[in-house]
Amino acid sequence: MNGRKQFYRIALIVCLLVMSFVSESIAGVGDPQVATDHVWYPGELAYSTFERLAETQAALYEHVTGDRPTTDEQRVLAAWLWRNTHFWHGEQGVEDLWGKGFQNDTDTATREYWTGLFAHGFGLCGTTHAQWTAEMEHLLGHNRARVVGVTGHNSFEVFLTGGTYGTGRWALLDHDVSTVIFDEQGQRLLSIAEIKENVRHWTKENVSADKQHGWLVSGLHPDDGSAFDTYHSAEYLAGYAGPPPIVHLRRGESLRRYISPGLEDGRTFVFWGRNYNSENIPGPERSRTWVNQPARMHGSKAGTGHHTGQARYANAVYTYLPDFTTKDYREGIIDESDRHVTFEFQSPYIIAATPPNDEAWGIYQAGCRNGLVITGKASVPISLSIDRGRTWQDGGVLDRRIDLTDLAKGHRQYWLRIEAGASRLAEAQLRITTICQANSSIIPRLADNGSRVEFKASGRAIASAGPNIAQAETHRIAGAFDSPRVTLELAAPRNSAAVAVYAAAHVASSNPPSPEIAYNVDCSADKGKSWQPLVSDWRITRQGQEPADFWSQSFCWGSTELSNILQPIQVRFRNDGGKRYRRAEIHLLYRVIEQDATRVTFHWQDDIGAHTASHDFGPDGTDSTSANWQLPTGKDVNTLWVEYQPISE
Repeated sequence: MNGRKQFYRIALIVCLLVMSFVSESIAGVGDPQVATDHVWYPGELAYSTFERLAETQAALYEHVTGDRPTTDEQRVLAAWLWRNTHFWHGEQGVEDLWGKGFQNDTDTATREYWTGLFAHGFGLCGTTHAQWTAEMEHLLGHNRARVVGVTGHNSFEVFLTGGTYGTGRWALLDHDVSTVIFDEQGQRLLSIAEIKENVRHWTKENVSADKQHGWLVSGLHPDDGSAFDTYHSAEYLAGYAGPPPIVHLRRGESLRRYISPGLEDGRTFVFWGRNYNSENIPGPERSRTWVNQPARMHGSKAGTGHHTGQARYANAVYTYLPDFTTKDYREGIIDESDRHVTFEFQSPYIIAATPPNDEAWGIYQAGCRNGLVITGKASVPISLSIDRGRTWQDGGVLDRRIDLTDLAKGHRQYWLRIEAGASRLAEAQLRITTICQANSSIIPRLADNGSRVEFKASGRAIASAGPNIAQAETHRIAGAFDSPRVTLELAAPRNSAAVAVYAAAHVASSNPPSPEIAYNVDCSADKGKSWQPLVSDWRITRQGQEPADFWSQSFCWGSTELSNILQPIQVRFRNDGGKRYRRAEIHLLYRVIEQDATRVTFHWQDDIGAHTASHDFGPDGTDSTSANWQLPTGKDVNTLWVEYQPISE
């Protein structure tokens, strides 16, 4: 794994092929983020990198327990506390990763960490624990976390060292059933193998003993601990981390996030998951979770209790009104001619849908609405691509209004081609509305009795070849999927400068996985003339006690910073054991050419009434902007929505 986090610098290369519109000033807001002083739910700026997340978790753990985490055990407990209070058990809508539709027998779980956290905030036990391995990779080091199969459940263990753990022991750290178990002296966390030898003693008779340090066993339901009577399989490197969750807003575009379902009218439900339709509110929900009642977790003796709708999904609504009377619309396009304009869209959130019926998985059926809607005073053909322009689907003719939800749902990016030039669209009043599902726990909430808002914007945007295999295939230039070598190439749009690259691969690594096989990912900024390591000597290490069976697959991932590269970036995936790459993906972070100011607006209710307030945060013209804003909130604050919008000066 040597060099996985190695940062290297590549000399600036002058690009010879410049698109005609690049000479114009291209502006917008790259990567706007907010954090408030809310104790539990400050917002994305507190969570959007693993470094920020670890600091937030440490502060929260100290707030709850009085101790600053300094040991590995304390750090993983801090992560466990945070995951319990920000992520809940539920059934996600899947992505069409393999080009086989949403309902197929191939592995469709969302195993990418940031997508799981930002676009969903809920998942089944195996899904969420697979994602969590990526966070532990950053927190503890290489392959020190695993998903473990037990009775009717996929649990989670971390490998801890030092002190009472000696040279290393596996320890149960299950957030999906809110369970950690200490030994009789309360000195170390037990492994599943130890617990299963006397499962009733550990999960029924000592659930809230002093040796638990305030962490209730089976905090969601008292019978959850019975799953630990078996210990039969392990999944190593079962998930991965892609790029950070970046939003890019163009001039004329806004992003409004609603913390609760229903949108502005309270009756429009747009989601991407199982429809439980509890209390006549369609969509995913969870009755047993610490989410939205986090202060009750530490020291609890009764658990979460059952509260219908305790946690639900949120929405992220993008509204884009491109201005064809100026050149501002060019910030949002991939290409154009006098006969067409092609817009791009990419989000860390997942495009949602209002299903045509109340069935559990109605989102997968035809006839969905509200996920992608275009309106305008023009009668023009429209088509949509979800594989980065390699193939196109006919969307029909825009006649005042057209709904393309069935073509875009379940994806995080699309290209939208309108068969008319900019001059014809100047008076069309085009409006593109994309409604996504989001995790309510990562949306900033205001605190009582005055609330501080911090803002930053890195000026970065993102382009992705993946995660869907169809999106990656568009950028494959060598090798092949389902083979031991594959190479992808991706350039930043509009000849912007690439400043970072992220890569990941899904590997058929076999059962049992061999620690002798080395996996490598290399990066080139000069058309393959020279290569630098992105991931070097990545191995599936084996340590401590193991069950008898293993998952036959794994992930390999890494990233590096770049130095304003204008050439396409190539990434090749290879290993020395002949293992097949089932799919792979690369992502480029690039710099927005001109950073605009950002208007941040909060809408909330408190003991006085309903309020809306805005503040404009200006750019500094370099890497980031940062400022604080104080809002005069009252008591019993309920944050309803927050909105970001570029403001040209």
